[in-house]
Amino acid sequence: MSSEKNSQSSASAELARPSIWSKIDSRIALSSVDAARRSNADLDPVPPYRRTWRTHNFVMYWISDNFSPSGFRNAASLMLLGLSWRDSLICITVAQFIIACVIVLNGVVGSRYHINFSIQSRASFGYYFSYLMIVMRMIVGIFWYGIQAYTGAECVQSIIFAIWPSFHNVPNRLPESANITTQFMTAYVVYFLIILPVHWVPMHHLKWLFTIKSITTPIVGFAIMGWVIHTVGVSNTSLWSQQTTLHGSQLAWTFLAGMYANIGTWSTLGVNVPDFTRFAVDDKSAYITAFVLPATGCLITFFGVVCAAGSNILYGQILWDPLELIDNWTSPGGRAAAFFCAFFFLISQIGVNIAANSISAANDLNCLFPKYINIRRGQLIVAFIGSWALTPWNILTGAPAFISFMSGYSVWLGPIVGILLADFYLVHKKKYDVWELYNKDGIYRYNKYGTNWRAFVAFFIGWVPLLPGFIPTVNSSIKVSEGATHLYNLGYFYGVGAAALSYYILCRFWPAKETMLERAVYPDADVIQAHDGRYMEEDVDAGFGDAIVVDNEGKK
Repeated sequence: MSSEKNSQSSASAELARPSIWSKIDSRIALSSVDAARRSNADLDPVPPYRRTWRTHNFVMYWISDNFSPSGFRNAASLMLLGLSWRDSLICITVAQFIIACVIVLNGVVGSRYHINFSIQSRASFGYYFSYLMIVMRMIVGIFWYGIQAYTGAECVQSIIFAIWPSFHNVPNRLPESANITTQFMTAYVVYFLIILPVHWVPMHHLKWLFTIKSITTPIVGFAIMGWVIHTVGVSNTSLWSQQTTLHGSQLAWTFLAGMYANIGTWSTLGVNVPDFTRFAVDDKSAYITAFVLPATGCLITFFGVVCAAGSNILYGQILWDPLELIDNWTSPGGRAAAFFCAFFFLISQIGVNIAANSISAANDLNCLFPKYINIRRGQLIVAFIGSWALTPWNILTGAPAFISFMSGYSVWLGPIVGILLADFYLVHKKKYDVWELYNKDGIYRYNKYGTNWRAFVAFFIGWVPLLPGFIPTVNSSIKVSEGATHLYNLGYFYGVGAAALSYYILCRFWPAKETMLERAVYPDADVIQAHDGRYMEEDVDAGFGDAIVVDNEGKK
């Protein structure tokens, strides 16, 4: 009998002993996770003490995003299509003004309810259907993170050239099939080691990085342009004398195609801008975007045109990339100038990659796996996948069709933002119940499948007609009608407009009455205070500083 009792006791002890997985789970699970709401501190509405972004911070953010090596290259593709530098400048400015208006309108959701895109999308698409939108947005972010990492490595390479000119002569030990040299791989690894710690900085503290960028990078741009003008002048170059070679309808459709391409560059931020405006002090702070984005886009593009014109005289070839231009500064003084220019371009590129890609994709991962992934962990995952798993050097050198595919991704992003805007402004009249957005069985579930069928139908109406015009951009051997191509060149306008209109009409005749509210429910301070312990524990872990208690009036 005693032996039997001992056996039972041992069995009970064995059952009571935690498994290896439960030990791992307890170690990696976030301390702030709320299993009932599938949320955590980074996914919850931003509490008052973390709402630190004011108007000038958004000004700095957009200046820093536009002033980058990529901004210098904006006019190149349009001029190759036959537009003059003046028409290219107008095209880019108009495109950025249009997308800036979309960004401002969608950003109000974040600044008013202090939620990110992942949570916002549930109101219109439904609790589970929204996950498809989130995954689509995440794929774009990870892809472009890798591409921007490649540009960041170019900045590092220029810095090394300036310090050690002998780096030009480093022999290549990698096979040709690698599509990358030993020289560039060295710069790429250095860039990755530099940017990795920046992912550790909390989002509401990144405003200081954007402030530094917005001061230093324009200075670099003016300095390079001033040097070019002082050294050679630009009055007789082929760029300045180039006239638009297109006329009539061909000119009009090429202009629209250029606008579509430049809008597509920012279409991801048009969708997920609440990821940033959620940190705004009030919902008017980000309105300045409508002016700053096109103004800075026009200025940096002009810098690029001037520098390219000067390079044609100096070196006998047009250099659209400012890094290639400064690599030619080989005198001792020139190398010093090249170092500082490349260094500040590197800071700019780091800021662009963190803001436009890393944080956005991390927010999406946070929503998909709220128990284990916060923004910090998500950024590290994005960094490793985007930088190494995607091998961007192979994409850039060997997969032009894939680049075309990703550049045309606005075919899907346009309908998404159209539905988001129609839902917020026209259907729900800017009135959401923020806490119901976290309830998988709440009013925004819509049906047992968690899918708002109205958004499902509107989403397909927004992109399916564009597909015939999109396919030839990936596979040039496929020919389609001129009308399909023209519709594709109007893709963003059609996608946003058709999806928004069809969604509104469907909701007008078949409304989801359970989601219609008499008044909005905002993230009240007393509710935030109830979760204060979780916020503070997670925030201290994430480096946010000491705990700050918020009272019922939202005061510290």
